[in-house]
Amino acid sequence: MKIFNIIKIAFKNIKSNKLRSSLTMLGLIIGIASVIVLVGIGTGATTSVTNSVQSLGTDILTLNISSSDTSLEYNQVDELLDIPNISEIAPYKNISAQISRGNTTSSNAKIIATTDNYLEITNVDLASGRRISLIDIENSTKACILGYDIASTLFGLTDPLGETIKINGDKFTVVGVLTEQGSNMGNNIDNMILLPLTTAKYFDEDTSISNIYLKVENENIIDQTSNLIGNYIRQTLQISSDYYSVTSQNSMLDAMDNISNTLTLLLGGIAGISLIVGGIGVMNVMLVSVTERTKEIGIRKSLGAKKIDILIQFLVESLVLSLLGGIIGILLGITIGNIAENFGYEFSASTTIIIISFLSSATIGLIFGIFPAYRASCLKPIDALRTE
Repeated sequence: MKIFNIIKIAFKNIKSNKLRSSLTMLGLIIGIASVIVLVGIGTGATTSVTNSVQSLGTDILTLNISSSDTSLEYNQVDELLDIPNISEIAPYKNISAQISRGNTTSSNAKIIATTDNYLEITNVDLASGRRISLIDIENSTKACILGYDIASTLFGLTDPLGETIKINGDKFTVVGVLTEQGSNMGNNIDNMILLPLTTAKYFDEDTSISNIYLKVENENIIDQTSNLIGNYIRQTLQISSDYYSVTSQNSMLDAMDNISNTLTLLLGGIAGISLIVGGIGVMNVMLVSVTERTKEIGIRKSLGAKKIDILIQFLVESLVLSLLGGIIGILLGITIGNIAENFGYEFSASTTIIIISFLSSATIGLIFGIFPAYRASCLKPIDALRTE
């Protein structure tokens, strides 16, 4: 029997039992769509975070000191520039305070007290105005730079430069506005407010430093530079390695890549359970089909059909059923993923996962179709024709 005729008969049998075929494919459709959506969202989220890390640059080190007893003072920070390969530094502190202008308030602002190098090191650009200056830091000037969203919330269409906002009741003059950028290193830049580092004292914060960005001149020796920074922290500040960390963007990317791979396998495994359930459904339906078509099998065998012909016929029907479910599942998964993007989720359906999903549906059709097909091919003509 020619393969074209086999496929034609397969479609005819599927079409003659539309409801049963649709319910059979439903398990596969849900399984394939789940794989596409879950893995796509996981991949999209990883890509988004990776892009944020990479946007900071691979020539940046981040120093975090978690010791409550010892930290760097502002006048000690410049000593880090004496470490070979360190070209720039940007210490920063996170401030908790209430932001307002008139009757308008903003509760989701992230306030960072830092120095004039912060924007350059983090690759954040100004839309208008100026950076925080050394004079601002030396004089503890009540100046601030607003993120795009904060500026829009507090000022609307009004130009905020030269205007004032209140931070915990103190008036701060707006000297700059950042470009619209979204997230960077886990921070929403558009909801950020930058202040001179020394103004932390106005918020009952000390001037000690626990967080610093360090830019290196040669990123090829960034690991050696990280070790030199660690030596300085241990020997000069007498801080145990348990209470500080020096991380590079490459090490963060490697860690996130490992986490991403683990989560992708986990999500794929969970979704794969639906595929197995769908495969069992295909096998059950094919077994029912064999029972219903016993006389048909007997007639074909009595007319000269070989065992392999019957085996291929039922195997192709199982494969066609699975592939149809797989194609519909892929299209449904991509559609749901695109809809999810409109609700703020990152979604990335790679060609690889689509191909894997398609091949998975084909594999399920073959594996779970083998037993029903083999059972049909083993029927003896006389027994099949005798069945009532």
